[in-house]
Amino acid sequence: MKARVTVMLKSGVLDPQGEAVRHALGSLGFLGVTGVRQGKVIELDLEETDAARAETAVKAMCEKLLANTVIESYRVELL
Repeated sequence: MKARVTVMLKSGVLDPQGEAVRHALGSLGFLGVTGVRQGKVIELDLEETDAARAETAVKAMCEKLLANTVIESYRVELL
């Protein structure tokens, strides 16, 4: 089973990388982009075949390592 985790900064948390991308897009002529939030995507290959157990395990991975839950939120998708 595969899982995809999307990690993003929580709203209200300053995103300097997103702001740098927004500025660079404007410099390249892509006008009208008023905001960019940058995150990360993590894909996991799991041996688990039970969807509920896989989701529980991946959420535990996020809480312990993959996301800084103080400033980041995450979304788990089983593929």
